[in-house]
This record gives sequence, structure tokens and C-alpha cells, in this order.
Amino acid sequence: MTWISKLTTTFGLFLLVDACYSAYEHSVLQTHRTASLSSLTASHNAPSSTLPIDITIETIVATLVVCLGIVLGTSNLRPIQWRVWAGKIEREGEAGFVNSSGEVEKDYVGNPFRLLESRPGFVNIRKQRSEFAEWVKNK
Repeated sequence: MTWISKLTTTFGLFLLVDACYSAYEHSVLQTHRTASLSSLTASHNAPSSTLPIDITIETIVATLVVCLGIVLGTSNLRPIQWRVWAGKIEREGEAGFVNSSGEVEKDYVGNPFRLLESRPGFVNIRKQRSEFAEWVKNK
């Protein structure tokens, strides 16, 4: 994560904590208010209150800021198709897989086709037998 994304996420989390604490305070105050009103009056029809609009807006904005910070900190998506990903590795090498902090990503393994390219070809037994037979004749 870059420092901008970390800062954005931290700011969003502080806003979210403040919104949660404000909602808690509001609910506690409403509980005390309801209890004091019900003790003064004989009716149990206490007025129900909803969460104030400023706390609701702060919660929504905080959630969006946290999401923005997380999205800013994610790395680029990889291609879904193996051949596209392998082609990128062959063209760019390690330089194509450097993350935002300047390090090569942990899942970079190099050329995925190197095992196929380094394996020996098919063995032609008949050709080897004829070469051995000529070698024996010449010896």
C-alpha cells in the first residue's frame, strides 16, 4: 500500500469510529430520555427517534472513504488467461511485477514455460541403434 492509500484508509476509519461513537451516544441519550419521560407520565408510549441525519451521512461517507483507501492500495489485476500472463512475463521480466514499494512481487516465478523449454527432446531409439551399429563396424 502506498502512503496515500494508508492515509485515506486511516482517515476513513477515524470517521467511522466517530460515527459509531456518535450513534452510541445518541442511543444512550434516547434511552435515558425515554426512561425519564416514562417515569413522569403514566403512559408507556415513548416517542421513537431515528438516528440523526448527520450521523447517517458521516457513516456513509466514512464507509466510502475506507473503500476508496482500500481500492487505492490494491495491486494491478493479473490477466485471467495463462498465455497472456506468460507473455507478459517473457516480454517484461521482473520489471513488470514490481509493486508500489519497489519490490518484486512474491508470486513472481519467472518464465512459466522454462520447464517445457529445457526438457530434452524425444529420443529416437532407431537412429541411436543405427549410429551404434556404424560405430561398431568402424571400430
